[in-house]
Amino acid sequence: MSLASAWAVALHGVDGMLVEIEAHIGPGLPGLHMVGLPDTALSEARDRVRAAVINSGERWPPRRMTLALSPATLPKGGSSYDLALACALLAADRRIPAERLCGLVLIGELALDGRLRPVRGVLPAVVAARQVGIGQVVVPTASLAEASLVNGVRVRGATCLKEVLSWLRNPTVELACPGPPRPAPPAAVPDLGDVLAQGDARWAVEVAAAGGHHLLLTGPPGTGKTMLAQRMVGLLPALTGQEALEVTAVHSVAGLLSPETPLITLPPFVAPHHTSSVAALVGGGSGLAKPGAVSRAHRGVLFLDEVAEFGPRSLEALRTPLEDGEIRLARRDGVVRYPARCLLVLAANPCPCAPPDERDCTCAPSARRRYLGRLSGPLLDRVDLRVAMRPLKDMGESAAEPESTAIVRERVLRAREAARARWAGTGWSTNAEVPGPVLRRRFRLPRAVTEPIAAALHRGMVTARGADRTLRLAWTVADLAGRERPLVEDVSAAMGLRDRRAA
Repeated sequence: MSLASAWAVALHGVDGMLVEIEAHIGPGLPGLHMVGLPDTALSEARDRVRAAVINSGERWPPRRMTLALSPATLPKGGSSYDLALACALLAADRRIPAERLCGLVLIGELALDGRLRPVRGVLPAVVAARQVGIGQVVVPTASLAEASLVNGVRVRGATCLKEVLSWLRNPTVELACPGPPRPAPPAAVPDLGDVLAQGDARWAVEVAAAGGHHLLLTGPPGTGKTMLAQRMVGLLPALTGQEALEVTAVHSVAGLLSPETPLITLPPFVAPHHTSSVAALVGGGSGLAKPGAVSRAHRGVLFLDEVAEFGPRSLEALRTPLEDGEIRLARRDGVVRYPARCLLVLAANPCPCAPPDERDCTCAPSARRRYLGRLSGPLLDRVDLRVAMRPLKDMGESAAEPESTAIVRERVLRAREAARARWAGTGWSTNAEVPGPVLRRRFRLPRAVTEPIAAALHRGMVTARGADRTLRLAWTVADLAGRERPLVEDVSAAMGLRDRRAA
């Protein structure tokens, strides 16, 4: 009778929890039994591990084997436990030194011939290992670049189970080491100079990028709504080191990372189709929920084109993550949290028929009201900027050359830096994140400056939440103008950016 243990990691959203895998071999009918709330994919590891061990030239123990995954009350799923399960069994059978498994996390799925296949969530798994003080991690070679993004952990890669077993038996055997980090290839971002005219919409996009504000663009087809949304990413600053790890962790769990350049350093742009389900938009799935589009757009842009065609349930599900910057999903196996601090851009036609010229519209007034009425008041109240775009009257031959992305981006970066300096030490980095009470108390503006907002509140043109969002816009407008505090003209400009005709 013998006992051994190995370490793996269970993922709970983008958070990892260390799992101890105990292997016991004792008398009884031959067989492998697994306890500790495994899901179907993990339960099937019995056959994968047995075939991988035998095809790697090892003897399969002809006795009763028990694998216990602890903590026993934590649901566990996926195939990333395979390598740790195999090594724990062979250590219990005294085929490899059990002491070599101490302080070592093993991650990887086993093929039937013993090859190691990459799995999702390697980055958050290695982060979890570092947080509890484990200094060594073995991953599939294909995931080595992703795992090496975490500092303070010695990461090694292997292509098959046989390599791992040789290394455990003989410390002089070397596993693959991470290579030098590969710089991400320059992304081809469309230039804002391609958008002709539409001065109001271009200004709204600049304000949205500078303050992290949500934006609604309405107008007939061909007015440049999609072009503006696609060019917004080029105005945003590059991700900081911490932000890059946050975004990369979400994409790792979603299985969307590139093996060549795993670290995401540019803000993501996510544009789901209007037929997307609630689960595809905010996250879902059985067991533990997987990240949706709103989380994959974390620190970037979530673009909903033809937003009036989205299902009402899908749109209403965005209300909480837009306000909180994270999404909490409760499923059978527990509640998971995914970050969702994204910049939302909505684009919609003014009516179902959407002719290039509004005078050619064949929709009844009630049909027009119902169409944009699909965007509920509570959802629109969370959208800071609303702009109604008009058809292009000429191709701009006589007008001045439109400003390029590089020129506008400089102003955006200066405004972002001003906001970051103002909110330093608070945990906020953009004006859109600041709670209304903070703006009304600690950064209270003179009544003469906020008079346009007070008048709008008195007439019922804005809600209390809308008033707070107008204040945030005013601070962003002041940052773009290089002022320390908003003036009354900044507040008036912010009121104008919430065009009621756009919804």
